[in-house]
Amino acid sequence: MLKYLIISVWFIGFSISMYSQQKNELWYNKKATNWNEALPIGNGRIGGMFFGGVEQETIQLNEETVWAGEPGNNIVKDYYNEVEQIRTLLFSGKNSEAQDLASKVFTKATPKNNNYGVPYQTVGNLNLNFPNHDVIKNYRRSLNIGNAVGEVRYTSHGVDFKREYFVSFPDQLMVIRLTANKAKSLSFSISLDSPQLQHKIKIKDGILSLEGISGFHENKKGKIEFVTLVQPILQGGNLIEQDEKNEIKEADEVLLLVSIGTNFKNYQDLSNNAKQIAELFLRKSNTKDFENLKTNHVEDYKRYFDRVSFTLGDELENNLPTDDRLKSFETSGDLTLVSLYFQFGRYLLISSSRPGGQPTNLQGIWNDKLSPPWDSKYTVNINTEMNYWPAEVTNLSELHQPLFDMLEDLAVTGKESAQKMYHAKGWNIHHNTDIWRISGIVDGGFYGFWPMGGAWLTQHIWQHYLYTGDIEFLKNYYPVLKSAAEFYVDVLQEEPDNHWLVVAPSMSPENKYMNGVGITYGTTMDNQLVFDVFSNAIRVSEILEFDTEFAAVLKDLKKRLPPMQIGRHNQLQEWIKDWDNPENKHRHISHLYGLHPSAQISPFKNPELFQAAEQSLVYRGDKSTGWSMGWKVNFWSRLLNGNRAYDLIKDQLTLVKDGTEEGGTYPNLFDAHPPFQIDGNFGCTAGIAEMLLQSHDGTIHVLPALPEAWKSGAIQGLKARGGFEVDLKWENNKITELQIHSGLGGICRIRSEVKLYDKKGEELPLASGENNNKFYKVPEIKTPLVSDKAFFKSLELPEFYVYDVETEKGEIYGFNSKK
Repeated sequence: MLKYLIISVWFIGFSISMYSQQKNELWYNKKATNWNEALPIGNGRIGGMFFGGVEQETIQLNEETVWAGEPGNNIVKDYYNEVEQIRTLLFSGKNSEAQDLASKVFTKATPKNNNYGVPYQTVGNLNLNFPNHDVIKNYRRSLNIGNAVGEVRYTSHGVDFKREYFVSFPDQLMVIRLTANKAKSLSFSISLDSPQLQHKIKIKDGILSLEGISGFHENKKGKIEFVTLVQPILQGGNLIEQDEKNEIKEADEVLLLVSIGTNFKNYQDLSNNAKQIAELFLRKSNTKDFENLKTNHVEDYKRYFDRVSFTLGDELENNLPTDDRLKSFETSGDLTLVSLYFQFGRYLLISSSRPGGQPTNLQGIWNDKLSPPWDSKYTVNINTEMNYWPAEVTNLSELHQPLFDMLEDLAVTGKESAQKMYHAKGWNIHHNTDIWRISGIVDGGFYGFWPMGGAWLTQHIWQHYLYTGDIEFLKNYYPVLKSAAEFYVDVLQEEPDNHWLVVAPSMSPENKYMNGVGITYGTTMDNQLVFDVFSNAIRVSEILEFDTEFAAVLKDLKKRLPPMQIGRHNQLQEWIKDWDNPENKHRHISHLYGLHPSAQISPFKNPELFQAAEQSLVYRGDKSTGWSMGWKVNFWSRLLNGNRAYDLIKDQLTLVKDGTEEGGTYPNLFDAHPPFQIDGNFGCTAGIAEMLLQSHDGTIHVLPALPEAWKSGAIQGLKARGGFEVDLKWENNKITELQIHSGLGGICRIRSEVKLYDKKGEELPLASGENNNKFYKVPEIKTPLVSDKAFFKSLELPEFYVYDVETEKGEIYGFNSKK
């Protein structure tokens, strides 16, 4: 056995490595003319956007805890009576009146009725001004996402200049090195500025500092104090302090160390000393040379990034700038842009979400405004969750931790909304939160009356366990899961028509079923979410062998939840009644949560629901906002339709210019909602992974949604539930080699469109019955209700081969499609 394992590792590893020569690089032959052309660097806490200007370079700066406002929730009184009135109106069929009351009670935020959350804000800008850099040749601006280092190169007056940029997690600094191939050629000024109303700039001992306080918002005074320090370290030349800037004269090489500290300790405590923190990181690193700093940074970054390699197609267009590749993508067949975009999503997650820090917000950590779109908050009716879809499947599990930390905070603040709005135990939040962990309604009684944010967020706890098998993690976070379930135990109401238990009032995120009315009860997404919350808590009780009485309560309540329903248009109903409009092209397709990211809809177990979900998706159309197209990539992948999923990727990889109102991709590969929202990047990265590997439906399904255009390729390091790491190679659209790394042991059930053979040339053992691997149990759903006006043909699926392979923890198994 051991001899076979060694041979299979060598054989498959060698053949896949031949496809691993593609460049993970974005590059341009001109400077950025706006923020959506600048390139992002970050270490989870500190973010920067470098423009690559020649006469003036701007590096826009962020720090993850610089938000407006101050500690405090956004619930100012007990709203239970109003909620009860809205319920009564809904159950009486007075839906418009219920909407009117909800909108009146939760009206636009004012100082009297508290706030709708605060914005994430920029720190300011670091500016480098270069006199006489006016005649330029050989310009190149790049970002190597393989080592997370940016570069600008050009020639001016016969001198070759080079700048390197990165943000180090080990040293907690932004590092910029400037060099030239001729001595005494570096003469430039360094300055800082900020749009923050309260800020001051000083110089002391050659260190430039920007000290500021975040902004007032609604009725919250800005109380985040931040300090930015910039220390130049020269080889040769002179440093001259001048007013509010530093002048560098005739240096051979300059190293700039940028450190940022804030007073933020946690969402309740602002007792840290911003200046001391900034000075500490600077002092720890200012004696290190550039190569030491770079080595620390690259080694730390690559231990995440190098876990997955992805090769697709040939190197057709790498000689073209990235923005030109985007322009021609629809006609060029440049599949390497797809693999680059996939890896760019992983780059962004590594650069914006590190253990011990804040979760990625709507823009990750990159934002140049004081009042960004949607405040760049945490929108938890899809967007925050989407940010973390790539975490497990693309082998970045540790980077999920900031979201779990936020959940622990929300399980505290969310008790206030549970008590003061619903008189319920447990915790909940609505569709939005911020750094202060607000849990009440945001954006009024239409967009905001959705008490399900906690239900969706807690799914990430359960999914993390399914991928990692981490029992201690599950024990630590079970109280968060249980408390979320307790809320729904108390808040479920019996609806009048079928006596199902439903969440009321609620809505299907941001959508409406009649003119001006979205508030209702028992929406399909809510029912699916409560089903998952209860199912997860029950499973944890079984795994940990405790809290069986509470699990029994949940089992009884789960039986009374509404089934999914198929409406008269052959669609999966979005609402508790058959109100769906086939002409509705709304960006949210919330009722398909059960298809993705959940696993309640399966072609193998409930084919009619599967077809109804597909019909709903067809009705909604393809082109939409960037993040919506990212979700649709995942939907079509779960529908086993690789060509349609790829159509959505092609729509997403459409070049969008600044100010355009259509979804797509900006020149720097940022997702365009528009404007920029990072969730579209993460959604597409997760969707591409879903096209190549799925493990939600009781098996590891290899190449479940491979497009015809992706004829050959290879990917290493994707993760499947149950602790399996999977390497794939395919040719002529068929799997040729498969390697499984078993992290936890147990049955590995594989679904494939081609027969798979072991090293002896024998076909793998065919599977039978249910998969007994505990990580692959899928809860049984209720039989759906089907309208008598709906009609479905028999679902036609490819022929699949399903195998069971016994695995041992830590072992590697290799298979191929040839005897």
